[in-house]
Amino acid sequence: MENTIVLFGSARSKDSKQAQADLNTLLGKFPQDAADRTEEQTEEILRKERILRLSKYYDQAVELSERLTKWSLGMKSPKERHLICSGGGPGMMEAANKGAHQAGGKSVALGISLPFEQGVNEYATPELSFEFHYFFIRKFYFLYHAKAIVVFPGGFGTMDELFETLTLAQTGKLDKKLPVFLYGKEFWEGLINFDHFIKWGVISPGDVDLFKIVDDPEEAFSAITSCLPSAT
Repeated sequence: MENTIVLFGSARSKDSKQAQADLNTLLGKFPQDAADRTEEQTEEILRKERILRLSKYYDQAVELSERLTKWSLGMKSPKERHLICSGGGPGMMEAANKGAHQAGGKSVALGISLPFEQGVNEYATPELSFEFHYFFIRKFYFLYHAKAIVVFPGGFGTMDELFETLTLAQTGKLDKKLPVFLYGKEFWEGLINFDHFIKWGVISPGDVDLFKIVDDPEEAFSAITSCLPSAT
């Protein structure tokens, strides 16, 4: 577990087949004419539609994790291999562990005890699964072994992890070069105007080089593996 590739992202995402099935089930229960639906029914449908929109990133996280795990398993020396590491929960975290599992590899899960989330997901390797009580300790271990970080679309928790990582890199508090990849151009460019930070003088122009936006599994795989030792 000396080298990890950490995948962050929303706990609310599902694989596309499940997300579509959930939406279809809901539509079957409610009136077909939108005008006949209650406000609560309409909002519930919108919520399921949002999860379906997000689900493509779940599927792509599985694919990327699987490819990275197969790449890592191709290394002759186990010490050179990179294990996928996630936050251990559902959503994108589950997708990360699932991809590694499908590739026949092990993966790390650094869970957090929360009242409204499940425990560590079923795809993480049991002997490499942990559950933390404090966010600080969990964050420390995320970064301690990380050789690259991939941040999928997510909410406040994902933003917290991303910006803390960028702050540590910006201020030179990391004793290593840590590549950070933001996955999903549509999401990230629609969410944050990073150039606006520069315009207002709150970051330096070079600070936007602390991360790279990638938009599909192939691009992400190439960008990540080019920053890490190659399989031999």
